[in-house]
Amino acid sequence: MRHIQSAYAAFFALLAVLWLLADTLIPQPLTYFSFRSVFVQFSGVVAIGAMSFAALLAARPAWLERHLNGLDKMYRLHKWLGITALVAGILHWWWAKGTKWMVGWGWLARPERGPVGQQSFGPIEGWLRSQRGFAELVGEWAFYAAIVLIALALWKRFPYHLFAKTHKWIAVAYLVLAYHSLILLKFDYWSQPIGWVVGMLLLGGTFATLSAVFRRIGADRKANGAIETVVYYPDLRVLETAIRLTDNAWKGHKAGQFAFVTSNAKEGPHPYTIASASNSKDHRIV
Repeated sequence: MRHIQSAYAAFFALLAVLWLLADTLIPQPLTYFSFRSVFVQFSGVVAIGAMSFAALLAARPAWLERHLNGLDKMYRLHKWLGITALVAGILHWWWAKGTKWMVGWGWLARPERGPVGQQSFGPIEGWLRSQRGFAELVGEWAFYAAIVLIALALWKRFPYHLFAKTHKWIAVAYLVLAYHSLILLKFDYWSQPIGWVVGMLLLGGTFATLSAVFRRIGADRKANGAIETVVYYPDLRVLETAIRLTDNAWKGHKAGQFAFVTSNAKEGPHPYTIASASNSKDHRIV
């Protein structure tokens, strides 16, 4: 537990410190609208950072698993990151969208804008600015979809076979939100450490998400087997399954490791703890 708590705290501390090196939550003069401008950026960085890290964990990288002390800890951290992304995303959405509503309702008065002068932007910044309207539109609808999908994932009574199908759609929502973040992140950030870190997170999250969409996660580590026995212990609520391997693709294992086993194609793979040690004479996993 301590490993994932430390990883969680260190990750968001890093994002916050790097963001504060590039911007401030106390702009001068401090008004509702000046605070809104910086807070929308900060909450967006936190939300997309959490989603990107969660996407990387969903790809189950073996090197990261060792540092986080096992798959179960990775999944718990994945859950915390999802909740954080949900909370930060709602705050981001409200300060961006809610402010426009409050202006329309007459609750807030939009500050007067100064005279519009001719501004010249470089080709990259100019293109990013030209995409802002579309990025806001698709990002808003992807956010609504992500709220529903994350809520279903956190609902314990939601059937697993439906969860396995619906949770995959978060990958599509993430790709849209990654585009939204790329376009709407403050352009000045890209030349500073916060921009470099966000860029790496977007690249890593996009790669992991595409791996999930095209079912490449663990594709080179698959093996075939036949279920021999299934024993359920109701007092312990434990299911013991013995599988005999039918090919030579399995590279061995140690007791306490895990394997994803697909016994029902409709439900997809489930993670199981391996109780047995690898034995070259007995090609079985228990």
